[in-house]
Amino acid sequence: MTTMPDRRASVVDLVGNTPLVRLARIDPTLPMAVEVHAKLEWYNPGGSVKDRPALAMLRDGITRGQLRPGMRIIDATSGNTGIAYATLGAALGYPVTLALPANASPERRRILRALGAELILTDPLAGTDGAIHAVRAIVAAAPDAYFYPDQYSNPANPAAHEATTGPEIWHQSDGRVTHFVAALGTSGTFMGVGRALRARTPHIGLIAVQPDGPYHALEGVKHMASVELVPSIYEPALADAIVEVTSEAALAMVRQLAHREGLMVGISAAANVVAALHVARRLTAGVVVTILCDSAAKYLSDRVWDDATVAAGGGI
Repeated sequence: MTTMPDRRASVVDLVGNTPLVRLARIDPTLPMAVEVHAKLEWYNPGGSVKDRPALAMLRDGITRGQLRPGMRIIDATSGNTGIAYATLGAALGYPVTLALPANASPERRRILRALGAELILTDPLAGTDGAIHAVRAIVAAAPDAYFYPDQYSNPANPAAHEATTGPEIWHQSDGRVTHFVAALGTSGTFMGVGRALRARTPHIGLIAVQPDGPYHALEGVKHMASVELVPSIYEPALADAIVEVTSEAALAMVRQLAHREGLMVGISAAANVVAALHVARRLTAGVVVTILCDSAAKYLSDRVWDDATVAAGGGI
């Protein structure tokens, strides 16, 4: 009698292997030899690129004996990593507590509560730095009750992208990628993918993306020069260049991607595309790859969707 393989999968088995698509219509003025591609990270079960590092950090905690039955997972988040923790924590049997700025979108807060996460809303003016301070105080008061992955300092964060996202981009582009563009939040995506791609092609261009100043609407993205707590996993020397994107350009690109590519994305994803086009327009040949961190599903209450017209924009 032939034994059939067990094809049952859990939620954690669905993380990774997301599609890479060409953005063929977003800028018809690009030379034929210049391509812009984007990784659709909302295909992860938690709906964002953050599923990858969240799973890696939880698995690392379990392996090291730091995350044990009966403990709560706790971390600071702008939203997406929190949703990843809540999704994977539920699948693995761990309760989750999250500190996030009170101005996180209503959709994010509803999703987190629906997944059973306990929320601590912090001062929106303090950004994620304020949420980090809140978590550190809670953990210091009861260290045995919590597993604190600390996504801003945990080397498993970039390691997840070095092991998965980077190799996926390399194989899906048939090794043709010439430039990689990604926004800096924790910096895990940029650092991990950058290392993986540079190990395969030393001359690849690695371009980091950040807002044009400390006050911006790019949720989850940091202006590194102005934040109090720079992620310890961030190594500035890896970037060949930094492109600064205005909130206005990113918001315009949100609408353009919906109308011209059929892709409804979040604002940090749109900022990545603004920067990727900035790079692509200076090339005569090349393959520029960026990350669409999440979809627009968590931002549909935002006023950007009230205007049905496509705003001229997409610049820096």
